[in-house]
Amino acid sequence: MMPISSPVEQSVPRLPELLAPAGNFEKLVTAIHYGADAVYLGGKAFSLRARAANFEEDEMRRAVAYAHERGVKIYVTVNIFAHGRDLVPLESYLLLLREIGVDGCIVSDPGVLAIARRLVPELPLHLSTQANVTNAASARFWVEQGGVRRLNLARELGLAEMREMRAATSAELEVFVHGALCISYSGRCLLSQYFTGRNANQGDCAHPCRYAYAVVEEKRPGQYFPVEEDQRGTYIFNSRDLCLLDRLPLLIDAGVDAIKIEGRMKSAGYVGAVVRLYRLALDWIQQQLFSGQSLVSLALPEIFHKELSKIGTRGQTENFFAAPPSSADMLYDRMRFEQQFVPVGIIRAAAPFLIETRHTITIGDRVEYLGRSIETEPVTVRGIRLEDGTPLHRANPGNKVILQTEPSLTTIEPHALLRKEMKPA
Repeated sequence: MMPISSPVEQSVPRLPELLAPAGNFEKLVTAIHYGADAVYLGGKAFSLRARAANFEEDEMRRAVAYAHERGVKIYVTVNIFAHGRDLVPLESYLLLLREIGVDGCIVSDPGVLAIARRLVPELPLHLSTQANVTNAASARFWVEQGGVRRLNLARELGLAEMREMRAATSAELEVFVHGALCISYSGRCLLSQYFTGRNANQGDCAHPCRYAYAVVEEKRPGQYFPVEEDQRGTYIFNSRDLCLLDRLPLLIDAGVDAIKIEGRMKSAGYVGAVVRLYRLALDWIQQQLFSGQSLVSLALPEIFHKELSKIGTRGQTENFFAAPPSSADMLYDRMRFEQQFVPVGIIRAAAPFLIETRHTITIGDRVEYLGRSIETEPVTVRGIRLEDGTPLHRANPGNKVILQTEPSLTTIEPHALLRKEMKPA
């Protein structure tokens, strides 16, 4: 007999799917460990992250099997702006994705979409943010003419426009909530192609928006003038990173079906920390709703902001969510902020406490264990040794070492992260 839900439970809005990036298998495992409902990844072709490790066929099969065993979906990016030569191997690739059993295909090119719809009609199609869906008429077009199941909305939308989209279509709506922002309109940038020959719209961006720029006069070669009074030049295109953590209640209230984290090129430590933060925030919101709280009045506790401050290096912006961004949403004087906290290891086994290091760890270091609650567990490293028992004073990146801490950690789970605060230089 099915349990009877209370009236409060029946009226609680459904949480959006938490969609995480996976540039390789390790990042996929980390994202799933910290609570991703779905993961998006790319193969070696047709993906707009050519310099991510990406997945060979065997790796993709393994990824799908691993995710499905844990109730997690896999979406594959096929979102390049295709040239004619790209269409030759496309059909066999789409057939492979269907055979592997992926849960959806992310597309941006109308031709690619049409081929996929004809060839693998049972494979759900998700429209990439690079298709620039910025209005309700466009949303209806892609659903009615293109047959897409989900729309990843353009990043240039505010909340009111998202609500208009929800009223206009029954398709699933997906919104980017965290990660790097492209200075160009929804990612359609040509700077990389012109500066370096690397085509951003074929997945090979060199990120020239993060370069430092100065002015040079044609008849005075070699004389560089700062655009502003700054000895390092000026980062005129360098945006802060997107962060809509505080806006999650309003996104849920607006009927968003999926929230998406950017970062297939980011480290496993970054992916894990961000997924963990958003999973915990969504779960906290759900708990408040079960107790009768209103979405529009919810505010995340300060501990979530404290945790956010330990992740990332460019600061945060809400982009277009409430109003068009201004100069306050940019980093004109530097590429990034100095990182206060860094991931130092990924746990490979609980007994013994075995980690694979990603940063130096020295006896006496204070490290934090990132578990499944918003509170971290700080401990002091008292012993380091290799798997063969050789004692070390310091472990370097790439080492696999057994740690002894004081106090001992109460819970140790494989795939969890350790991090530490960087000491001032």
